[in-house]
Amino acid sequence: MNSNDISEIIEADRAHLWHHLIQHKPFESVDPRIIVEGKGMRVWDAKGTELLDAVSGGVWTVNVGYGRESIAKAVYDQLIKVNYFANSAGSIPGSIFAKQLIEKMPGMSRVYYTNSGSEANEKAFKMIRQIAHKRYGGKKHKILYRDRDYHGATIAAMSAGGQDERNAQYGPFAPGFVRVPHCLEYRRQDGAPVENYGEWAANEIEKVILAEGPDTVGGLCLEPVTAGGGVITPPEGYWERVQEICKKYEVLLHIDEVVCGVGRTGTWFGYQHYGIKPDFVTMAKGVASGYAAIACCVTTEAVFEMFKDDTSDPMNYFRDISTFGGCTAGPAAAIENMRIIEDEGLLANTVKMGERTMKNLHALMDKHRVVGDVRGKGLFCGAELVADRQTKEPVDEKKVQAVVAECAAQGVLIGATNRSLPGLNNTLCLSPALIATADDIDQITAAMDKALTKVFS
Repeated sequence: MNSNDISEIIEADRAHLWHHLIQHKPFESVDPRIIVEGKGMRVWDAKGTELLDAVSGGVWTVNVGYGRESIAKAVYDQLIKVNYFANSAGSIPGSIFAKQLIEKMPGMSRVYYTNSGSEANEKAFKMIRQIAHKRYGGKKHKILYRDRDYHGATIAAMSAGGQDERNAQYGPFAPGFVRVPHCLEYRRQDGAPVENYGEWAANEIEKVILAEGPDTVGGLCLEPVTAGGGVITPPEGYWERVQEICKKYEVLLHIDEVVCGVGRTGTWFGYQHYGIKPDFVTMAKGVASGYAAIACCVTTEAVFEMFKDDTSDPMNYFRDISTFGGCTAGPAAAIENMRIIEDEGLLANTVKMGERTMKNLHALMDKHRVVGDVRGKGLFCGAELVADRQTKEPVDEKKVQAVVAECAAQGVLIGATNRSLPGLNNTLCLSPALIATADDIDQITAAMDKALTKVFS
């Protein structure tokens, strides 16, 4: 690509593209970044700059790394046979992947295909609402969600969104969604105990159910490990008590695995670390590592059966469609993506490299007093930055972004909470591909070390 071609592409981007998640005003004087190639853990932009990607495509997606020819070939081979038919009919890759997926999810049974994590969560919300009408006269329709969790960008998904800055200026939101407290032990709520915090945080959910009325609450939607809300791993005892509460009040448990799913935490799904038995599991990003669009809402057979228990009523089944849930590229890519994870032992690698990442982050914590807490599971880790360890006052958000920018200047892309949590956008986020090596991890954390020194010296 010559310099004239690059200039034309940059100008076309500047003039016509509306990018995700960023303010465009700076593009009046600064060129937008355009990624043109990727291989393994690294990408190159239009100006030839090489970057080590520690965020798997920017949003926790490219789990098996870039340049996987076998996935591209699987998609090609499928598309020249049949690219699409509405999912009212089946397809060969759709059926095969559904079977393979369910084999990885004991207790689950049915796969509903859709095209994004937001939409997968919407399907679960709609199922819970329809069950409320079918079984409870419409009354048991409320859906609980957790402070700091994120479930998508549609209005309904944002109605279940626990990140106030993401939600700002987009209301009013859908009724019937009710927030429960977060479970971040590092920032325990006023009055919360130091010991048995996990059980306490779960009991706060029960208080909300009782306040709303158990006969009105139909579902609880939670991330197994909170992602964009600051990489929050659940405290000991939390999930055991959550499940007890759901069972006691007949609340359907919906686990959002859009980020954690398909290997990110070192198991196929994040909830599998904690002995959770969900009614719904939603997933997207890593299902096909971004090689094709695919998302799934997976349910138990018991949930599925609720929609076929009265065939005399023409309104009784799940009357829903997701147009691009009928694309065959997604499941074709997902089949090969899953094969790569299995054949290359990437779950075990994720555990091993996750341990190395956490060890390195703890070393940064020992060296830099600005690092107040480190958290993580597998290759999904975060470091929370504070101005004072005693008060836990967050550092200025501009300094967090300065650390991210300084790492990029060193050729390493890391992430951070941003425009999500008022006053608490202070967590650096790492989610490298599951293929990461020890050298990759060391390069990432070395860049963070230098950036922290430069920004806070």
